[in-house]
Amino acid sequence: MRKILLLPLISLSLALGAKLQAQAPVPALKKIAQFDLPGPPGKRFDYLTIDSDDHYLISAHLAAGRTYVIDVRTNKVVATVSDTPGAEGVEYVPELKKFYTSNAGDNTIGVVDMRQMKVVKKLRTEAKPDGSAYAAPFHKLYVSDERGKAEAIVDVTKDEIVKTLHFNSETGMPQYDPVAHKVYVNLQDENIFAVIDPATDQVIGRYSVGRCKGNHGMTLDPDHHRAFLSCEENNLMTVFDLDKHEPIAYLAMADGPDVIKFDPGLGRIYAACYSGAISVFHQDDPQHYRKLEDFKVQHAVHSLAVDTETHRVYTPEQEENGKPVARMVVYEAGK
Repeated sequence: MRKILLLPLISLSLALGAKLQAQAPVPALKKIAQFDLPGPPGKRFDYLTIDSDDHYLISAHLAAGRTYVIDVRTNKVVATVSDTPGAEGVEYVPELKKFYTSNAGDNTIGVVDMRQMKVVKKLRTEAKPDGSAYAAPFHKLYVSDERGKAEAIVDVTKDEIVKTLHFNSETGMPQYDPVAHKVYVNLQDENIFAVIDPATDQVIGRYSVGRCKGNHGMTLDPDHHRAFLSCEENNLMTVFDLDKHEPIAYLAMADGPDVIKFDPGLGRIYAACYSGAISVFHQDDPQHYRKLEDFKVQHAVHSLAVDTETHRVYTPEQEENGKPVARMVVYEAGK
């Protein structure tokens, strides 16, 4: 008699278990690889960028004074470029097979020839060069001199600084909009979004970012005329309408947001947060956004890159549970 009563209970329990498992949320990211980097462990990293022509990931190891060129097909370091002291920003110029580093250690912009994999020239700039953006049709690189409160403009055909714009604020991440043909830069002390015309290198607009405080990081969805800002001081991801010049959405992020990237193929926005998370958001349409997850990672992860061809996310780690490391972690998007 007991066996007859237990069978329905067992079946019910199994059914409930299967239902709960089916309803369990899928993580926004899945780790698929990690590999060590040559630099000393425990040293701060900064920006990364993708060279889609050669399938390279270029990673600035700020506190080690080195920059790595990594083949993303094999996850192997193919070159370690020295003489990039305090490298923060890094930007690739495909037609010249060069990349440029923002060297906060000696306040220079380093010009790296990728055929030689070495620094071939340095350009003296203002204090603490940081994020950078390349305006390809104009052959100009825009480098934010964060503490210098300036934007250095480099003619990459000559590798010369042709103009420097000065502001009343520290400058955050710049971005080039290939649809509007404009350069945007965050004025993070004033919570202002500034617009530069690269044809004249004049500032043609300054707009409030509303409740966003400390707008340092930026990435773009140029096709839908949107900018995504990471607000350091109040942990918000702000969606900024580039046509109306105003914020249209604010979403909570994990503590310490820094570098933010957009994957247009998946409609995802990723923000690396120093507290130990990647905040992941989804663009349902250009007017509507939702948070997927604060995906847990190691403490001090504050930079990332997205390969828009493979949809993989790359993050450098300087520690693991408090112990120093120097490595790159690779994630795939969860379904």
